Amino acid sequence: MRLKNLTIAISLVLICALDGAAGTPATMRLDYFHTGNATQELFGVDRIVIEPLPWPGNPNKPIDATNRGTYFFEVRDRGSKRVLYSRGFSSIYGEWVTTDEAKNATRTFHESLRFPAPEAPVQIVLKKRDPQNTFREIWSTNIDLKDKNIDTSKPPFSGRALEIEKNGDSALKVDLLFLGEGYTAAEQDKCEKDIRRLAEGVFTFSPFKERRKDFNVWAICSPSPDSGVSHPSAGIHRNTLFGSQFDVFGEERYALSFDNRAIRSLASFAPYDVMGIVMNEKEYGNGGIFGLYASVSIDYPAAVRVFVHEFGHHFADLGDEYYFNANVAYSPASTRVEPWEPNITALLDARELKWKTLVAPGTPIPTPWPKEDYENNIRDSQKQIERMRAEGRPAAEIDEARRKAHETQEHYLSEGPYANKVGAFAGAMYENGYYRPQQRCIMISGPEFCAVCQHAIEEIIDLYSRP
Repeated sequence: MRLKNLTIAISLVLICALDGAAGTPATMRLDYFHTGNATQELFGVDRIVIEPLPWPGNPNKPIDATNRGTYFFEVRDRGSKRVLYSRGFSSIYGEWVTTDEAKNATRTFHESLRFPAPEAPVQIVLKKRDPQNTFREIWSTNIDLKDKNIDTSKPPFSGRALEIEKNGDSALKVDLLFLGEGYTAAEQDKCEKDIRRLAEGVFTFSPFKERRKDFNVWAICSPSPDSGVSHPSAGIHRNTLFGSQFDVFGEERYALSFDNRAIRSLASFAPYDVMGIVMNEKEYGNGGIFGLYASVSIDYPAAVRVFVHEFGHHFADLGDEYYFNANVAYSPASTRVEPWEPNITALLDARELKWKTLVAPGTPIPTPWPKEDYENNIRDSQKQIERMRAEGRPAAEIDEARRKAHETQEHYLSEGPYANKVGAFAGAMYENGYYRPQQRCIMISGPEFCAVCQHAIEEIIDLYSRP
């Protein structure tokens, strides 16, 4: 890209971001190292940064009362102890620590907390959920605004910051930023086209469709040394902007980036509340972590729908509603607490169902559905596909068998007297012992979010966009 065009692109995003930003605080970011294993957890400050752009968040909603995420942080005034800002979030570490590897190894992850720069010294307090899902303080650090080590330099930037759609001042909009990953210098036009296609697709799903005017959409396309991303299980390793890869935690289709510092440095050149990482890949790969980002292989045929599912995790902390694997015998745990995810319940007290205001009178709780038929079909189809693989059948035949099985499963999720009702349907969050709000939802399998998930998403939209 020519230097003149690059300068214009950067200037454009800065002008758009600063429009109406008089008096808006700067954006402060605390980068830190998160180290631990299954039995201990340690934290250490990496650096404190003032980002290039002003704070894009809603000045009228500094306190997060949504009770979502594995972690929660507060910015407290050192003198008065008053909480100035707070947000719930989750992290890659929070997922890794639940794996078998964490029982035998210690790892370090890089993480960040972003907040409006305070006017006086503050204490940053980090909390984590205990076994009863109550937030407990686990670490704190102080920030003195007179600290000469606070980094006010601008990181290097090579690429294009693009305004995809702007509907108003960032302070009262959800700023959604897409980052291109694995696009070489020759593929920068493809990066922009892919992001525009994905952004348009997101707004075909409710409630994003109806709330589109509450969003600003931005993109950053920057050249990657290599095209595509890494596939470690296939021996493929590529040099990309954020080091994104498949096979995360041994799951072939789980795709994330571990280079948080690189992500935050590049993202700081556009306003953002939430982020999507658009991978220049065609194989099925994705991920979504609340408050961090959602990722997707953009050239996978169902990329938009897959991203919207992952965006449900990232944006609103929606839990997965799928639960059945014929190769695993799931059973309810002996003790169970109510999940914090807004679309999952342990149904400990049917009278206090968290989404009871959306349940029609007369709907039984728990709510019956063709669960046995659904599970039998999954079990039979998995056996069929395993048999076809053993026989060396062509990939096209196996894909067709998988497609037909999925079609039948969708049928079971769509039939029955309560198919379109809100209730409490057994099976969610990888276990039979949890319940989901409706039979069918994009968080299990389907073309759209259920009524409860839509409501949960709108709560987060309101957090960022309402006066």
